[in-house]
Amino acid sequence: MMDPINQSTMTPRKSKLARTFAKVLHIRAATNLDKLQKAKTFEKPNQDKPNINENIHFHQDIEKLQYRAAMDALIAKLFATISSVKATYAGLQYSQSPYDPEGIQSADQIIISELKRLSELKQSYLKKNLDYPLSETTLLLAELQEQKNLVKTYDITKKKLVDQRRSKESETALLKQKLEEMERENKLIERRLNSSGPLSRQENLQFSKLTPTDFVAFLKHATKSVRTFVKLMVTEMEFANWDIPSAAASIHPDAVYWNETHICFTFESFVCREMFNGFAHPSFSTSGERKTVKRQQLFFDRFMELKYLRPREYVTWKPTSSFARFCYNKYLQLVHPKMEMSLFGNLNQRNLVSVGKFPETTFFEAFAEVAKRVWLLHCLAFATDQTGASVFQVKKGGRFSEVFMESVNEEAFLSPESDRTVEFTVVPGFKLGKSVVQCQVYVS
Repeated sequence: MMDPINQSTMTPRKSKLARTFAKVLHIRAATNLDKLQKAKTFEKPNQDKPNINENIHFHQDIEKLQYRAAMDALIAKLFATISSVKATYAGLQYSQSPYDPEGIQSADQIIISELKRLSELKQSYLKKNLDYPLSETTLLLAELQEQKNLVKTYDITKKKLVDQRRSKESETALLKQKLEEMERENKLIERRLNSSGPLSRQENLQFSKLTPTDFVAFLKHATKSVRTFVKLMVTEMEFANWDIPSAAASIHPDAVYWNETHICFTFESFVCREMFNGFAHPSFSTSGERKTVKRQQLFFDRFMELKYLRPREYVTWKPTSSFARFCYNKYLQLVHPKMEMSLFGNLNQRNLVSVGKFPETTFFEAFAEVAKRVWLLHCLAFATDQTGASVFQVKKGGRFSEVFMESVNEEAFLSPESDRTVEFTVVPGFKLGKSVVQCQVYVS
């Protein structure tokens, strides 16, 4: 564990360094006194000879003082080396998330070097091979090195705390969004409870009265969950120092944006493309479910079963259900291993999903909410029409049509320079029975 940075820990360190200087001055004074005593004895050979016993005791005291100084220097070097190991280990931990192979390799080499240094100090102590002539200088240098290592440790601790703060800010922003949604939902519930009229159509769905209007209403919920997830994903990418424009260009090359903030529509397009892939198939192309289910009532029952539960609650209740397989498979398709390693410094979430377990992270919770909304929309489509809903998208360069398309940006219709052609499809469109649900596109 790293020492916390506060005034109470810094003050003793200053006192320790001051005591080291005082100790060195005391050693030098004693050594100079010994030299002076020898000089006086040499200059006055004819005077009364000093007491031999006093000289012996005096030299013994000097030797003890020098031995103690050498031991102090050895201990100081020991603590300086340990503090170096501690600081380097802190740097090693910091380099693991986000993953920095060069930083890890450098820290590993330094730790090995310092461990060898500790072994050499041990041998010096056992063999009494102490540094007598340079003990004063060694003591000061060792103390100085220890202070430098402590500063390095505190700097790494500061960086770690800054990263933790950013992560918490990201989680706080997501939780605020959820809180706002819950407050709005609570207000709607309160209005319904205070009203004598019937419940809204979405809360009182009946299998025999399903219409494409219900599908459109739940498509809005799915689109909203995608937008929330994309905001969190982009935030994590920024914290991991991703080049956001380059990442967007890898999805839609040569796309032209009216505003740099519109890059987020590219990531929404990518998430929708992956999540709605296989939507027209009754089993949503999930592995493990080979048969084609044509009973509309079954899809409506699946819809009602999941609608009022959180994804975690449902998956815990039915870990081998079609929705659980869909949720896990879509995560593995959407989030590439390199992306997860870059964002979080490990593959813990992927490893859990691969064995059918629900990761307890903010990121996966947001993704699972998207999976739930898309799965509900899929069930509702096959409950409304036995053939389900087909999906369509508009290719780049296609002319904008108000019949089949809805623009996510208004700039194209406010500027006379706009040719009103489609850059890319953000949310796909659907054909449900004889009804057409517009796709959402980005217009240049």
